[in-house]
Amino acid sequence: MTPNQASDLFEMHRPRLVRLGYRMLGGRAAAEDIVQDAWLRWSNIDQFAVSNVGAFLARIVTRLCLDEMKSARARRELYVGSWLPEPIIEPEEPGIDTDELTMTLMITLERLSPLERAALLRDVFGQPLDEIATTLGRDAPAVRQLASRARKHVQEARPRFPVARADGDRIAEAFFSAAHTGDVTALRSLLADDVVLHSDGGGKVFAFLRPIVGLGSCVAHV
Repeated sequence: MTPNQASDLFEMHRPRLVRLGYRMLGGRAAAEDIVQDAWLRWSNIDQFAVSNVGAFLARIVTRLCLDEMKSARARRELYVGSWLPEPIIEPEEPGIDTDELTMTLMITLERLSPLERAALLRDVFGQPLDEIATTLGRDAPAVRQLASRARKHVQEARPRFPVARADGDRIAEAFFSAAHTGDVTALRSLLADDVVLHSDGGGKVFAFLRPIVGLGSCVAHV
């Protein structure tokens, strides 16, 4: 396989690999770095020896993410304040199915162990159980148990009142409008009295060290 052919083949899988990395790590930049590391490994092997390119690349990215998650969790133990997943808006791409990934679900996934999160790849991307087992170095029954436990944790953390996409967009627009203009009237009408505001500056910009509780306090800090 020529270098150009190997590159073209990898680029076919790149969008899906970035989505996989993002769901494991919670950050677009971190996911793209992982995928670039995967490209370096891909470019230094005999590509003809790979029978299932998609599964092979997904395995590499998952293992790299697991290594990164170990160090990322250690760094977050020293992080002051809340940590939130990086918001991301993904355009629809041909051949790639969209999924119902929300900020709430990403926060929930962050509470799972790295292995539990990887076990859920079967639910998110439809990866066969045996492939996930090979990636994690576990047998299929153990991975099935990991996935079952992870699903239970996700279900327990789901909000009692799911927000429709249109309502979520309306709240987001009201928030950004209030932050830009200082007029909180529209935002106030959309929030419950016991609303909680979390913020995360990523260590780069101002953020609250603790969640802000209550409608009046939250609106005052917009």
